Amino acid sequence: MAFIDIGFGNMVSTQRLVCVAGSESAPVRRLVQDARDRGALVDCSSGKKSKSVLVMDSGHVVLSALTSEELQELLKEGKA
Repeated sequence: MAFIDIGFGNMVSTQRLVCVAGSESAPVRRLVQDARDRGALVDCSSGKKSKSVLVMDSGHVVLSALTSEELQELLKEGKA
């Protein structure tokens, strides 16, 4: 199983990753709030501003302090 480092020593499985999105748009903010309301939000930003939102196939939503571009580069480089 391959993992990607999403910052501050936190990792997620690339096989369970559905999408990576920026955190600025209104639909993504609603997605984060809905996940928070149903208890499926995992905040891995360590108190920093969340710059990307990862949606997992289990319905969990993960917040990361890395940008979606940084995560994309990690996935392309095969460090996942």
